[in-house]
Amino acid sequence: MTLNLVVLGFYFLILFGIGIVASRRIKTMDDYYVGGKTLGYWLVAFSARATGESGWLLLGLTAMGAMAGVSAYWVVIGEVLGVAISWFWMAKRFKILSDKYQSITIPDFLESHFKAKGHTLRSIAAFCLSAFVIIYVSAQIDITGKAFETFLGVNYFTGAIAGFLIVVAYIFTGGFLAVVWSDFFQGALMFLGLVLLPVVAYYSIEHQGPILESLEQIDPKLTNIWGGFDDPWMQLATMGGFAFIGLGFLGSPQVYVRFISVRNTKEIDKGRWVAILFTLISDAAAVSIGLLARYFFTEIGQDPESVLGLAGEDSLMVLLKATFPAVIIAIYIAIILSAIMSTIDSLLVVASSAITRDFYQKILNPKISNDKLGRLSSVVTLVMALFALLVAMIVALTVPGRTVFWFTIFGWSGIAATFCPMIILSLFWKGFKQKGAIAAMLVGFLGVPFFKFFVQNIEVIGPYFEKLDVMGPAFALSFIAGILVSKWSKEKSLGELHA
Repeated sequence: MTLNLVVLGFYFLILFGIGIVASRRIKTMDDYYVGGKTLGYWLVAFSARATGESGWLLLGLTAMGAMAGVSAYWVVIGEVLGVAISWFWMAKRFKILSDKYQSITIPDFLESHFKAKGHTLRSIAAFCLSAFVIIYVSAQIDITGKAFETFLGVNYFTGAIAGFLIVVAYIFTGGFLAVVWSDFFQGALMFLGLVLLPVVAYYSIEHQGPILESLEQIDPKLTNIWGGFDDPWMQLATMGGFAFIGLGFLGSPQVYVRFISVRNTKEIDKGRWVAILFTLISDAAAVSIGLLARYFFTEIGQDPESVLGLAGEDSLMVLLKATFPAVIIAIYIAIILSAIMSTIDSLLVVASSAITRDFYQKILNPKISNDKLGRLSSVVTLVMALFALLVAMIVALTVPGRTVFWFTIFGWSGIAATFCPMIILSLFWKGFKQKGAIAAMLVGFLGVPFFKFFVQNIEVIGPYFEKLDVMGPAFALSFIAGILVSKWSKEKSLGELHA
């Protein structure tokens, strides 16, 4: 326990040091929100990936590998495709336009792109973003509490509050620069930790026999890439539910603000392969960790529903304890917290910008000075963080059976379904209109809770939608709404506005 705390203390000192150094580089609000648009491809690629993955990668995806088996690799396929499409076909187009409009937030980009006369589009975008960011940050705080409880034996609530305070502290000191620099540091740790663990575990732990054969004896579903269901529609829904997680990389604000911050489009060309390889290797390693934990520590012939202590987030810890000495385990604990905090910090900065710049400055008080806006941003960041902490505590007390996968994916899906279809249509369809953008956001925003809490409870189709989850259906509805309303609306399209 003492060793763990010493390692974590040293790690947190590094984060605070990053925040202090970053604070000296902040001279304008552009610096605070997007790093002055001067960042290189290594920083942007690692920061985008660390933000996009979160603690779910180390705790949620490893647990999925242990519970679902090889079918969890559909997550890897979906995320790699999502990242590749984003970096190869969307990022440069978005960067060129955001520079042309001198945007520093996503609502900035939207209002300029549609040449909006009022602030309806900006207001809806800021509200939707803030609402689901709070949910997503709450999920990350929840993971923090579980990580402290699982790996350090610290009370869940104490751990959640401790992690929350650390993140807020270095955001306050360095803003977006502190977030990106810390993301690079934390992303590198996360990548190395994920790659090393399955390799070392495979060669250091005594084998029971061929891995796939042993997994099949434990539970035949573990080796079925389609999920092992007799119903082909259930297999398709399972595959889709896993793969659709990658849709969130096609326009989520916390990821796309990195493209606003990058120095130029040449850096995007350089960074695309870094981002794709990071995703492929780290995601595949996370699933493999879960599979190896299930293989090494589950008895053949055991009830498939009982996973010998591997349920949920325990699979990673079980494999760590069997593989590494205490000092390395302490470093891994720091890596896990890195993954969690790299997402919390990014989301809080994005949400703060939505409230302070996109709502207060652009709508209520355009003449506010940068100094006052900076102070207001700090206050808003703290208030939103506290609200997210409160939501996490309420969920922890009222939903004891929740999983990392459910809570995190709900928040991730909400942001993605609200913004991604609208961003895709904005970049590639000249017939898209402002009312279509508003419809796409609202339908995506409402579609996630609709499918989660209503459709999944319908007797006949509910089980299929439970496997399919909320991302794909809500994303599709948002996309359709954007197209239909644009065709119905008589206002000018993007092609006409930019002719």
